Amino acid sequence: MATDATSAPPREALPPRGINHMVLNVRNLEVSHRFWTEVIGFRCVAELKPIPGRQRPKMRFYSGLDAKGDVTHHDLALAEVPESNAGAPDQWSLMPGKTGLNHCGDRLARSGVLAEAAGLPPEQGVPFLRRVNHGMTHSVYIADPDGHGIEVLYELPREVWEATSTAPELRGDASDGRHRGAGR
Repeated sequence: MATDATSAPPREALPPRGINHMVLNVRNLEVSHRFWTEVIGFRCVAELKPIPGRQRPKMRFYSGLDAKGDVTHHDLALAEVPESNAGAPDQWSLMPGKTGLNHCGDRLARSGVLAEAAGLPPEQGVPFLRRVNHGMTHSVYIADPDGHGIEVLYELPREVWEATSTAPELRGDASDGRHRGAGR
């Protein structure tokens, strides 16, 4: 009897604890750095350094704060794509128009920061796109300099949104039964 991977019974996938980090390709690393540090509040924790004789991307790594108030190795990385410096980015829309990233959600530690995000001064050049109460989050949507959609959100305590949601997939009682407590 063969024991290779082709004859092994399929195993159930192990659920991840979450998404560890995200890498965004950007047109201009300096412009994006200012947005993600000065507007969103990430901290730059590392940068790829050139190595003689080796091609490396122009790339920086950023961290939010964990539950203890410490930075991580990185939550976000920005990689400059030099040949894309020409032309304006596409306008972001919550309605999918093409494949790829629609938006990322950046969770805030307190809800009061949402009002600040919604009232970003126009001179910062951050387009305010929409404000939404999703039931489990209160969210403000903005776009970064490359047109990536950014959902700045405050996540309500689980007891609040689970008890008040009318959507089975948010209460954790969807028909497949895999939602409740997954990864928590």
